Amino acid sequence: MLAVLACLAAAGSAQTVPQQIASQIRAEALKADVAFLASDTLQGRATPSPGLDAAAEYIASQFRKAGLEPVGDDGYFQTATYQIATPNLDGLEFTVNGAKASVSIQEAVATDLKDASVFKVSADELDALTPEQVKDKVLVIDLADAPFQVQRRATASAGKLDAALVVLLRSSAPPPARIAMRETSSPAPKTAIVSVWDSKIREALADPDAKVSAHIAAPKLESVKARNVLGLLRGTDPALKDTVVIVTGHYDHLGVRGTGPGDHIYNGANDDASGTSSVIEIGAALAALPERPRRSILFMTVFGEETGGYGSRYYTSHPIFPLAKSVADINLEQLGRTDDSEGPKPLQFNLTGFDYTDIAATLAKAGAETGIRVVKDEKNSDPFFNRSDNAKFAEMGIPSTTLSVAYVFPDYHQPGDEWQKLDYENMAKVDVAVALGVWNMANSEKAPEWNRENPKVAPYVAAREKAPTEPRP
Repeated sequence: MLAVLACLAAAGSAQTVPQQIASQIRAEALKADVAFLASDTLQGRATPSPGLDAAAEYIASQFRKAGLEPVGDDGYFQTATYQIATPNLDGLEFTVNGAKASVSIQEAVATDLKDASVFKVSADELDALTPEQVKDKVLVIDLADAPFQVQRRATASAGKLDAALVVLLRSSAPPPARIAMRETSSPAPKTAIVSVWDSKIREALADPDAKVSAHIAAPKLESVKARNVLGLLRGTDPALKDTVVIVTGHYDHLGVRGTGPGDHIYNGANDDASGTSSVIEIGAALAALPERPRRSILFMTVFGEETGGYGSRYYTSHPIFPLAKSVADINLEQLGRTDDSEGPKPLQFNLTGFDYTDIAATLAKAGAETGIRVVKDEKNSDPFFNRSDNAKFAEMGIPSTTLSVAYVFPDYHQPGDEWQKLDYENMAKVDVAVALGVWNMANSEKAPEWNRENPKVAPYVAAREKAPTEPRP
């Protein structure tokens, strides 16, 4: 019997690392994870919700089963406390020169105005404004032709100015406002932000002498908690074990929306139960290897991506490990569907910001060893860089990217994104390549770097040079 065991052990040790990883990552395990996370029982995992809490407990149980080390403030959890400000529509009023308009409240702050003056700008002119220019005035920002990212940036920038009210002038009604969450330790916003889209109001605001009157009641406040889920595979090299490769995926989705007949549960199987499951199974596979990596690997699933990147923003504002010693973020999104809207995408995955770092080269080498193509989507690579959690890490200077098989697929952000539609055999093969790439990154003497020849990464390089060397309290 001892001889048989010795032979089995010898056979296991003779396997290459890619073979060892492939023996651990199974399509059936990925399917089991996704089927639970994207089940109707979890009601679409909105942030916050009981379904999201149940998903967090499941992920923590899988990290515990894999033997990953708990490094949160509460075992496997990093807990954030927020206030949710829900608009109070009682007595809501908005008029321009006496003409009434429908409005959507983007930021709810108690406001009472009578014939206030207007200061109108385009989105491109916003950055040049000073608080003194708009103090006690209604700041109107024309977003009619502005792309999505410009609109998001304009909304964030406008709230920092000392206007009496911010009006986002749109060409059509905006989608339902995201839940606005604010850390309880953060100062409350001072300025309400509303969207208007009525053509008559646009004409009225074109009047240089336009006057705005408005009443917005104080919002209803509720305290909530949300949790990132973290498990660590601690490195062994005396010089490198305090540096960390981070592997992330968001475990939230859109919850339940709409009324009437039909399916209203946004299950989010591909977006992003597939990425969450991949974080779980890659973590388990690497933890099962006979050797530990030289660097540490932090496996983390984050909340609130769909509502504005809250979980990744919270981690980078309250890092468990120093940002300066966090060498990369490999973010996993939408790995289960090969039916990309632009055509089938089997046995491959994309990287956002493909040319921003040297991460693509490391992953391409791993892909070549495991039969997976690592490709640059010329149309989507750069535009999608800022549309997932990797962007929050990049803003702190950490080389980052998001991996996906399909950028846009049938049922994207629709109730039809359900677990039965994923290709789990393909997903397992992709995860083997990703896992090997992460493993090689964690064992390399050289940390990933920004491509300084690419002008798009200049702000990230600057942030890297300022990254704190100690965790923040």
